[in-house]
Amino acid sequence: MKRRTFLGLLSASTASVISATASAGIPGSTLRTGTKVWSPLEIQPTTENVRFLAFGDSGKGDDTQYELARLMAAHHGNQAYDTVLLLGDNVYPNGDIKDLPAKFEQPYADLLKRGVSFQAVLGNHDVSKGREWQVNYRHFNMGGRAYYSFAKGDGLVEFFALDSNNFEQQQQQWLEEALAASQAKWKIAFFHHPIYSSGNRHGSDLKLRARIEPLLVNHGVAAAFAGHDHTYERTKPQQGVQYFVAGTGSRPRRGDLNRRTPIFESGNDENSSFMSIEITPEQFSFKTIDETGRVIDSGELATRAPAPLRNATLSN
Repeated sequence: MKRRTFLGLLSASTASVISATASAGIPGSTLRTGTKVWSPLEIQPTTENVRFLAFGDSGKGDDTQYELARLMAAHHGNQAYDTVLLLGDNVYPNGDIKDLPAKFEQPYADLLKRGVSFQAVLGNHDVSKGREWQVNYRHFNMGGRAYYSFAKGDGLVEFFALDSNNFEQQQQQWLEEALAASQAKWKIAFFHHPIYSSGNRHGSDLKLRARIEPLLVNHGVAAAFAGHDHTYERTKPQQGVQYFVAGTGSRPRRGDLNRRTPIFESGNDENSSFMSIEITPEQFSFKTIDETGRVIDSGELATRAPAPLRNATLSN
């Protein structure tokens, strides 16, 4: 595979990010991030951690999706995980079930055979012909609902899956009650449309932000994952919440990131990529791996307590 020029990523320490690094790739079978070398079989799962991947906008059935899926399978062999957050636009162009084999079941067949659970949310390209069957499809694990929650690690982490296509009052009330009731040490939200994004094509969904952000802030959500923009981005933390855009599960939208926005911290719009996250009682560690196997961004988040919401900004 042709190696492309890596777009520089900035490192930062902020209110909720303990540390973050970005690194160029190295040849061979190891991945280097900062001074740390990740070798095959170096880390094995334990009963005290939760590991998962996150990516979106993947369901195109193109070579890029299949190549990245093979890299995910290799990563599973090196550092086992049991969950994938599928961030929407799962089956292009309109969610038609006839496209499911080529655009989901075949590229991720290896992971499905290993028992990896895909937890999906709906994207705008899913709902035209796919809303009904996707929420009931067994490998998307949505339980017949477009929004839902599930816990991992004996309650260590609780995930809140949202339908950002139609975030109406009923869903908002459900989310507020579910977040308030959660006893998890780590609360993670994921949905398709980003409420913070430096993408030129779509950018931040300000109306959605006005409805979702107060709940995430007030109830101690540590991180939120979205897709929609076909870029990878880690924003500066916003009122204690770390936002990621990971819409690069297939071909990225090159040149789409605006690195001059006040929320931008690091990102890549040249390569496809996926995020790999490990959560322990003490910390949330993440690394983003591109199609060449390079770790292009990594860092750790601190736990956070619920905090009163300040006035939300309505700009990028």
